[in-house]
Amino acid sequence: MSIFHKLRVLIKDIAYIWRKEMRQVIRDEGVFMFFIVVPLAYPLLYSWIYNNETVHDVPVAVVDQSHSHLSRQFIRDCDATPDVHVAYHAEDLDEAKSLVSRQLVKGIYLIPSDFATRINRMEQGVVNVYCDMSLMLTYKAIFQTAMAVSQKMGKEMQVKLSGNYTNREDAVTVQPLAYDDIALFNPSGGYGSCILPGVLILILQQTLVLGIGMAAGTTRERSRYGNLIPDDKNYKGVYRIVGGKALCYAMVYAVMAAYLTLVVPKLFSFPLLINGKDLLLIMVPYVIACIFFGMTVSSFVRYRENVMLIMVFVSVPLLFLSGVSWPQSNIPSFWRGVSWLFPSTFGIRAYVRMNSMGASFNQVLPEVRYMWIQAAVYLSLACLVYRYQFYLSHRMAKKAEKA
Repeated sequence: MSIFHKLRVLIKDIAYIWRKEMRQVIRDEGVFMFFIVVPLAYPLLYSWIYNNETVHDVPVAVVDQSHSHLSRQFIRDCDATPDVHVAYHAEDLDEAKSLVSRQLVKGIYLIPSDFATRINRMEQGVVNVYCDMSLMLTYKAIFQTAMAVSQKMGKEMQVKLSGNYTNREDAVTVQPLAYDDIALFNPSGGYGSCILPGVLILILQQTLVLGIGMAAGTTRERSRYGNLIPDDKNYKGVYRIVGGKALCYAMVYAVMAAYLTLVVPKLFSFPLLINGKDLLLIMVPYVIACIFFGMTVSSFVRYRENVMLIMVFVSVPLLFLSGVSWPQSNIPSFWRGVSWLFPSTFGIRAYVRMNSMGASFNQVLPEVRYMWIQAAVYLSLACLVYRYQFYLSHRMAKKAEKA
């Protein structure tokens, strides 16, 4: 048999497996949902929620147990800010909690009875802040407003006690060093511009692994011997199966990756500093690594629902471990090593640095190399997994023949 004939047979077998997998993606409702519907709809919903970047006039309830001039000044200053609106004055904390439970307010300012007394004694005054944590934007507005007002009142008291004679002396007392506070790579200080680029990359990995795992669970349930090899005589050869499946997933997620990294940021005006060439150079190894990672993980999936319990549970930890929403330097060494097992760690870092921070491709070259290494390692593991499945299938077939 000539090498050209062998190559033609190999391509024909890969095309056959690709066609069967593509048919399963379209016909299987669960796989279709994770491969097509969720990547299309979920980013739009998540981006729409945080599209405003910042919130204004967040309603809060105030429990003023001090009833003093200083407590009333604190309340007036909070209400005067654009971020907070004092909507209710509650008699006690229980009434304020009732307002939060009915979603009439998003937070509580509790001013204790000794607030003014402690300040007049030159002691530190305390204001208790309770926030509804269901939406990070409201929490940020309520907490930062309380901090800003308390600092402002502290500066005013500092000026009164300084004994200065001129306005210049007062200004130096309050702010010895003039500075401008500018958030690096996020001038608006918005939550969406900071977090959502990383979330979009994580969605690619999670939906891909969920879809592959659900397809593997379906194959196991329908297979005669309960393994990853379908009852089809054309599924022969490890490299044919891995190549055909990977080709199917790559074709689907080439479209999904372009949609998530180009269309969604454009629709919601998120940062989009990366050019097409650099985006292609980081997304190709990332998608390939995610595909073979998903095929490796699918070997542990016995039933369709199992993969949902695994991947949905680790979604939030993976976002933290990527170093986007939590400082990478503060992550313990053990968990930093665990994060290297997932393609999303390096994919998120490379994309965010180039797309939001304006880094060049050479500056994210280490992350790209790690993704290619992950792709090679998970390709080898996927081949070993399917080779083992072939071994189990042949052994079970021989036992059935003897029986």
